[in-house]
Amino acid sequence: MSAKTVSRRAFLSLAAASLISPAAAAPPPVTGLPPNVLQVIAGTADSWDSNRGRIQLFERASASAPWQPAFPKPIPVLFGRNGLAWGNGCLPVPHGQNGIPSKREKDRRAPAGLFRLGTLYGDAPNAPKGVRWPWHQVTARDCWIDDPSNPSYNRHVTVDLANPPPWYEKQKMRLGDFAYEFLLEIRHNSDPPVPGHGSAIFFHIRRGPDKPSAGCTTMARPDLLRLLARLNPAARPHYVLLPKAEYAARIAPWRLPPPP
Repeated sequence: MSAKTVSRRAFLSLAAASLISPAAAAPPPVTGLPPNVLQVIAGTADSWDSNRGRIQLFERASASAPWQPAFPKPIPVLFGRNGLAWGNGCLPVPHGQNGIPSKREKDRRAPAGLFRLGTLYGDAPNAPKGVRWPWHQVTARDCWIDDPSNPSYNRHVTVDLANPPPWYEKQKMRLGDFAYEFLLEIRHNSDPPVPGHGSAIFFHIRRGPDKPSAGCTTMARPDLLRLLARLNPAARPHYVLLPKAEYAARIAPWRLPPPP
């Protein structure tokens, strides 16, 4: 066999290996906040069982620039009545470790982790003045599915009002409830949804200063409007929610702003 034939076979073997090698094709694992994220809503609770906390919106001009708070003071917020639990977000979290609960449907806990933001829903035809976030007007046709047995679990769907499904009354979004005037989706358990791991998680108006939610992050109406008006879709805002001790431990590995 000639040296030329050996050289050709070696070349073909290397070419084939480069096509089928998982290491060559797989993207690098996501281990922290993506560099192109220029806004972060940072939230902390005192402990896993606390239903009170605070948030602050941090901004930066570029991936190498320092984080700056958007508001003079953090915003007081309420979480789930039973506190927090590990959620399904952008980064892996230690589910099943150290006795910390994982988010489940109707556990009355807010999901902890790092999350993208989804659509802003509301009753009005248009978003409030100054708000740039993608807006969807909620009508009688809009539903959000919180039934784990439904194929559209943790999804926004619209129905035909002339022939509504049997679950319509329990899943409709338009309820005439002042707390749901604005609903900014926190994309927990969304990519893809896992049945029973929690659904319908939003930022919305609180029902009162001492009335925590079933799992959402809630605040006074003026504070929510301030937050919504500051969010810039081009800055790819994310939401990080953790107990204080967990947040402090993840500032460096997750590349987070300072705690609120």
